[in-house]
Amino acid sequence: MVTVIIAICVLLLIVGFLGCIVPFIPGPPISYAALLILSLATPYQIDTNFLIEWAVIMIAITALDIWLQVYGVKKFGGKKKAINGTMIGLVVGFFIPPFGVLIGPFAGAFVGAYMDEKDDLMKVFKIALGAIVGFLGGLILKVTVCGFMTYQFITTLLDA
Repeated sequence: MVTVIIAICVLLLIVGFLGCIVPFIPGPPISYAALLILSLATPYQIDTNFLIEWAVIMIAITALDIWLQVYGVKKFGGKKKAINGTMIGLVVGFFIPPFGVLIGPFAGAFVGAYMDEKDDLMKVFKIALGAIVGFLGGLILKVTVCGFMTYQFITTLLDA
């Protein structure tokens, strides 16, 4: 039974990494669930303080990821239409693999910014670039967090 639980946890870790790219899958919370299940349902124990600290980190990273998308667009001069376009582009881009999650927010922010800034195409392009910067910032954070949780999972199994 322990082997089945470990296999489920490994699957959760893989889905967690996929969630770093796919907008509808919350990557860090799923990776965290793997650590929690491992600690609660098997003889492999993870320190309670570690689990509490990483629960807080995981929640903060998940919120920060959403904020970075909006901040990237705003920082580069985007307004509400560009922000909404970014979010729509992220959803639409999900259905256009393999680069849709990168191109979608850029295109959405571009269209939204163009609605506000028709006379300045360079500014429109800059705003759309902000969507990419925000997306990549969130991606790096999520992959780092999921990678560390995977590392903790492996070391917990190996240390037992």
